[in-house]
Amino acid sequence: MTEIEIIKFLKGNIEPIQDNIYGLGFCASVTLKDGTFLPCVIFRNPQKLIELAIRRFKEEQSGKSIFASKTKGLGYREIVKTFVTKGNCVNIYDIANVQESRFAIPPNVAKQIHGETAMSWTAFVAEFNDKRKLSFGTSWNMEFFDLPNDYDFKNVTNIISGVYLSKDNEIVPHKSITDFTNNKEQLQYIHREKPFFECFVENL
Repeated sequence: MTEIEIIKFLKGNIEPIQDNIYGLGFCASVTLKDGTFLPCVIFRNPQKLIELAIRRFKEEQSGKSIFASKTKGLGYREIVKTFVTKGNCVNIYDIANVQESRFAIPPNVAKQIHGETAMSWTAFVAEFNDKRKLSFGTSWNMEFFDLPNDYDFKNVTNIISGVYLSKDNEIVPHKSITDFTNNKEQLQYIHREKPFFECFVENL
């Protein structure tokens, strides 16, 4: 696929997620030209990230950032380090093919997940069209989650936030992190968030 074909596929087949910092993101799977398959990739226009980096660089250089008093002059170096050495990226020219990712949560499903269950932890149960329920949990990222074979988030019919599934298939509300830790053995397997790559495309 050419860059134009990739952009056309993304805009025509994938509903983008909205991020206040990074802008629109198109969640997909890709196959690289050497045959490597990446199941979780977010395509973004780089403009918002570029603007954020320039703004943060200026703040740190001027000594007026919110971290200036704590970083003691090292803030600028740390900000540059964050923007140029962190994150997983893939080049669009290395991509041979793009397809929908079954691990990506569609925006209409993600909207049903209400807030953090506890600080830095979000738990929920998803019910699928075959009536099966699965437990999910994430400490941060919400874009992609692990799934059993032959399951797809497009087939989710209901979301219950802030709960888990017991081994008896009963809904268990989250009470506290301590309670969760002490009783984890009584719960079903919790499907976690999946790491992803980003691909920045100027014309997206």
